[in-house]
Amino acid sequence: MTLPIRWKVIIATLLVLACGLLIARTLAIRSFEQQEIVRSEKILEARASLIAYGLQPFLMQPGSLSATPRLQAAVRDLGARALTRVTLIAPDGRVLADSAVPDNTLSAVENHLARTEIQQAVATGRGRDVRRSQTTGERTLYLALGLPTQNQTTPAVFLRLGLLMTTFDREVGKFHKDLALTFGIAFLIAVALSVGLAHSITKPLSDIAIAARQLAGGDHEVHIRTGSRDEVGLLADTLNHMTNQLKAKINELSEDRAQLLTVLTSMVEGVMVLDCKGRVLQVNPALEGMFDVTRLDARARLYSDIFRHPQLDTLVSTVLANRVNEEDEILLQPSGRCLHIEASVTHCDRENDACMVLVFHDITELRRLENIRKDFVANVSHELRTPLTSIKGYIEALRDGGKDDPTTSAKFLDIILKQSDRLNLILEDLLQLSRIESGQILFKREPLDIQRGIERTLAMIKPLADKKGHRLVTVIEDDLPAVLGDEDRLMQVFSNLLDNAVKYTPENGTITVAARPVSGDPERPSIMTTVELSVSDTGIGIPERDHPRIFERFYRVDKARSRELGGTGLGLAIVKHIVEGLGGQVWVEANVPTGTRFVVRLPI
Repeated sequence: MTLPIRWKVIIATLLVLACGLLIARTLAIRSFEQQEIVRSEKILEARASLIAYGLQPFLMQPGSLSATPRLQAAVRDLGARALTRVTLIAPDGRVLADSAVPDNTLSAVENHLARTEIQQAVATGRGRDVRRSQTTGERTLYLALGLPTQNQTTPAVFLRLGLLMTTFDREVGKFHKDLALTFGIAFLIAVALSVGLAHSITKPLSDIAIAARQLAGGDHEVHIRTGSRDEVGLLADTLNHMTNQLKAKINELSEDRAQLLTVLTSMVEGVMVLDCKGRVLQVNPALEGMFDVTRLDARARLYSDIFRHPQLDTLVSTVLANRVNEEDEILLQPSGRCLHIEASVTHCDRENDACMVLVFHDITELRRLENIRKDFVANVSHELRTPLTSIKGYIEALRDGGKDDPTTSAKFLDIILKQSDRLNLILEDLLQLSRIESGQILFKREPLDIQRGIERTLAMIKPLADKKGHRLVTVIEDDLPAVLGDEDRLMQVFSNLLDNAVKYTPENGTITVAARPVSGDPERPSIMTTVELSVSDTGIGIPERDHPRIFERFYRVDKARSRELGGTGLGLAIVKHIVEGLGGQVWVEANVPTGTRFVVRLPI
């Protein structure tokens, strides 16, 4: 487990302090011991001079000293007076007298020539050593001096004084305890100071670490507060400044990204972004709807694995290979949607950078309108050419001599007048339809009794129905609510629908007009909001494939039969525009078992 930096600082500080205290303790004890030994050594030197003076009578005797009871008694007396152990040692190492050794065991004392202090005294005349005595078993400071006898310059005997270190050891032990207490108090103070110091150093660092963690977690409001003015405070201020800059950059990028996403999601054009290898980086919702894919499925995959369209593959491959902008149109199957594609290349340096942007424009409706326009131009040209050709032909026939025959000229003029009326009717319907589409005709919004309008229209159409032997049937519910509409325009709608029913129903057919209130809200079927009017016949019917186009201008299911029965081909287009202008709906459906049923719904 990794230790926090606070504990690292505390432990390191305490280790350094402990090492310093141990070194200081060792040096202090060593210095104290040396001072005490020097002091004791001086004391022994002073006592040695006094003892040497006390031994003068023995040293002044002729000949060498020998172990005698009298010498032993004198040494013991001097040792007792000097409070030291006194030993006289012959040059050969024999112990002549020792104040610490009983008389009867003196001869058994081992030779002292090998003692360190004796060796030093032999060499220099003076020797010192500190050790545990083999005779007494106590730690003792020894001082050895060479003493010459009468008329001798070389030492004839060695005087060795031994001072017990018991008191000194007690002083050292007391000194140890005092040092231990002092160092212990110092260590405790150091612990408190090191904890405080570590806290003052690591608390800002901990705050910085916590702030960095929060910043990494997405919290850009974090702010480090510290009163320190040292490097840690500078680091905190720098991190706060970096956080503010990062927050500003992230906000800026978020705004740019939100704006970009808003643009992409609100575009009706599909957008796809590819990298240099053809992998999908981004698609917008419009493209998802065009190709029935999702963004999660498309991203980071090759476009060819998702959009399996040979023409699109060719376009993308060409643009990626040549790095030039291209355009093309593709047709999607089975929906039949037509898409115009604009492919643009960008400057990309890295593998995952956007390299190519494709914009898909749905021009299905545009192409449909173009086809309608072409059909309209072709149909209106044909519709106008037919009466004009007939008029021109009969006029040429009159000029070629037909005018000289009154019967022929009258017949030709009637045909010319009839074709002129047909031409005029086409032009009037075109102008009326144009005015309705451009909004030049304002529809009235008045409460109307739809039953009365139906009866008036049936009265107008009845002669035509009787001529073909049709039976007119009305199914109108009682207390039918009024509708909001324009009476003249609704009469035009009813008359066009009934006129078509009469025309395209073989003789002795049945035409049914029904009206009833219905609910226009599937969630509240009990609330009636519209009136439904239907015109059903038992005629030749309209194939289901032609239902979507039946309300287009000049569209005819059976062109030859329609021209044979007359009409401009604009009636149903006018019906649709009037109904929708009044806020209603109109559609066509099959009338079981035969015929056609037109349905009009108008708001109550």
